[in-house]
Amino acid sequence: MTREKVLRGLPGRGKMEHTTTARHFIFGREMCKIGGHMSDLAPTVLLSAEDVQTRVKALAREISREYPPDEDLHLVAILKGAFLFLGDLIRAMDRNVTIDFMAVSSYAKGTTSSGEVRMIKDLDSGLEGRNVIIVEDIVDTGLTLAYLQEILHARNPRTLRTACLLSKPSRRKIDVKVEYVGFTIEDRFVVGYGLDFAEKYRNLPYIGVLNE
Repeated sequence: MTREKVLRGLPGRGKMEHTTTARHFIFGREMCKIGGHMSDLAPTVLLSAEDVQTRVKALAREISREYPPDEDLHLVAILKGAFLFLGDLIRAMDRNVTIDFMAVSSYAKGTTSSGEVRMIKDLDSGLEGRNVIIVEDIVDTGLTLAYLQEILHARNPRTLRTACLLSKPSRRKIDVKVEYVGFTIEDRFVVGYGLDFAEKYRNLPYIGVLNE
C-alpha cells in the first residue's frame, strides 16, 4: 500500500510546504526535512522483530487451516509496503501458493487526501476461480482496501479475503472486511518491516514509531 502522500496516519496529518532547496512536512509542532538529517526521527520500537515473526507465522497457520490442503492459494501483495510481510507469510505456509503484486496510489486535492485511488501496477495473471488473499501492510481509512476489494471481486475469484499486518480502526472512514489481522494499533505513524517514511526505514526488522 502507498503511504497516502507519506503522512498517512500522522495525528493532525499536517500540510506540505515546498521550498527551493528541500521539501518539508509539518505536523504538530515539528518539521521534518525530507532528504536531510533524520536522526531526530529515530523510531521507537512498538513491535519487536520477534513479535512480528511470531505473529506472522501464526497468521500463516490460521490462513492455511481455512482452506483444503489440496487447494492452491494466490496471494496478492500491495506494493510497496507489504513485500516483507508477503515473503515471511508464504515461507511459513506448508502448501502450494502463488503470488502477484499490485500498486495503487491515493492522490491529493490541495493539501489533503481526496480519498480517490488510482492503479499504478495491475496484476500479471487472472484471478478467475482462484482462492485469492489480498496482502496489505496496514489498513487505516479503509478507502484503498475497499477499492482493491471491489476491482478484484469483479474478476471472479473463487474466494477473496484480506490479510493485513497492521490495522488502525480509529482511522476508518469506511467499513471494510479484513479476515486476518496481525496487530491492531493506535493512530501512530509507524515504520519498519516494509513500511516507510520518505522511502526510508523499510529494512528495519521491527515496527517502530517515529518520534512526533
